[in-house]
Amino acid sequence: MIPPSFDYHAPRSIGEAVSLLANLGGEAKLLAGGHSLLPLMKLRFAQPAHLIDLGRIPDLRGIREEGGELVIGAMTTQADLLGSSVVRSKVPLLAEGAGTIADPQVRYKGTIGGDISHGDPGNDQPALMIALDAAFVLTGPKAKRTVKADGHFLGLYSTQLAPDEILTQIRIPIPPAGSGWSYQKLKRKTGDFATAATAVLLQMKGTNVVKVAIALTNVGPTALRAKAAEDALLGRPINESSLAEAARLAMSICAPTADQRGDAEYKTAMCGEMTRRALQAAAARAKS
Repeated sequence: MIPPSFDYHAPRSIGEAVSLLANLGGEAKLLAGGHSLLPLMKLRFAQPAHLIDLGRIPDLRGIREEGGELVIGAMTTQADLLGSSVVRSKVPLLAEGAGTIADPQVRYKGTIGGDISHGDPGNDQPALMIALDAAFVLTGPKAKRTVKADGHFLGLYSTQLAPDEILTQIRIPIPPAGSGWSYQKLKRKTGDFATAATAVLLQMKGTNVVKVAIALTNVGPTALRAKAAEDALLGRPINESSLAEAARLAMSICAPTADQRGDAEYKTAMCGEMTRRALQAAAARAKS
């Protein structure tokens, strides 16, 4: 199908984009990579009168290290993340996760900010951001504000991003040297959403876990943080007993929707398995 007619805007600065969004109000939609919005427009499920293309704003792109953080422009593509030596060396979990997203064609156009802003529980970046303790810079007509990834995702396609705000930056604390990481994702085929996936970032002291973050993809109305599983691992080694308990606790917060990828029971079980695998891989990569 062909979408209804709309006015196209291509601002050249963040300020211009924010001003357009504020003036046009609910009649406008932001265009990032377009992989979610354009199909909805073609099906006429979304019919914006105005489309604001963020692709020509240079300040929304780029990756840099600043004050112990990785700072990423919201229009940076998944392919940019994969190709960045800074990302691979400083935040390898982000690179590993980006490599599991869709396929190369999608990764060359899909943006990290679009992935996060859409609030789709099937998207991979929300769980990665929670595990990495990321923060998001949201820019509106009056001010900027920064919100933590853990708490930003409110429900199905719902986030803290206000209608007149634009996600402009992602800020990720660079994990300490020796941290272990893993993103384990089960999907039916290349390009598919996860049946279930788990992101893990941890630190070890000797054989015991001293810090761990566990976040889950596509097993609830939004990305989930498995806080009880994290707490259960602190001070313990990664072994069959602790892995089984962490997997059980991760599964206990799952509330997936049955679809062509499986029923709720299967998806929940696969979340447990992905959690087990992610913890094992992260522990193997960690250095005390």
